[in-house]
Amino acid sequence: MRRSYFLTGTDTGVGKTLVAAALLRRLRESGVSVAGMKPIAAGATDGPEGRANEDALILQGESSARHPYADVNPFLFEPTIAPHIAAAEAGVAIDTDRIAAAHARLAAGADVVIAEGAGGFLVPLDANRSCAELPRLLGMDVILVIGLRLGCLNHALLTAEAIAARGLALAGWIGNHIDPRFARAEANLATLRARIAAPCLGLVPWMEKPAVARAAAGLDAALLLARISLD
Repeated sequence: MRRSYFLTGTDTGVGKTLVAAALLRRLRESGVSVAGMKPIAAGATDGPEGRANEDALILQGESSARHPYADVNPFLFEPTIAPHIAAAEAGVAIDTDRIAAAHARLAAGADVVIAEGAGGFLVPLDANRSCAELPRLLGMDVILVIGLRLGCLNHALLTAEAIAARGLALAGWIGNHIDPRFARAEANLATLRARIAAPCLGLVPWMEKPAVARAAAGLDAALLLARISLD
């Protein structure tokens, strides 16, 4: 059982990092060795190994072993802006070979790698490429985080279509209640279940102060284990 998943979202700010961390914890607590990865991150702070991204540090901390930060986050840009703009301003080309090499090192020491994308599925990497190329490059199925709020149906269905159009497998989706005032949440969830041809792997409740443990409790451990065992 060695699997890798690319975790993307319906938009920026839908809780991808929280869900990625929850997935890592849920699988780790189920006896699966895991490694978290943030291939490209924008927004830097001081970390134990130097400049780092806060989201990447969270994923590093939820992994079964402490992997080198450079493998967890091969490309880090200082400003919290779109990656292709940050890369252009820094005069840096995002080298996917470097990302693939870092992923291979993580995968060698873990049953499952969860790699969190930047922003939404089609966020650009440069003038020609987008984050949508990373799952195929790394041999990953996709997990979609849906931010449950007004407009999520369109965003979710468009993203699912974009994933399918590239011949990628959608392993499942996770709903994250990011708006406590979201009207008709259950009816919207029923629509998502009916229209997305992949299982719901769990629902994360709304939290005023997000907590990984509570998010992990909302994930279906049995379904997750069944999905990752399909080699």
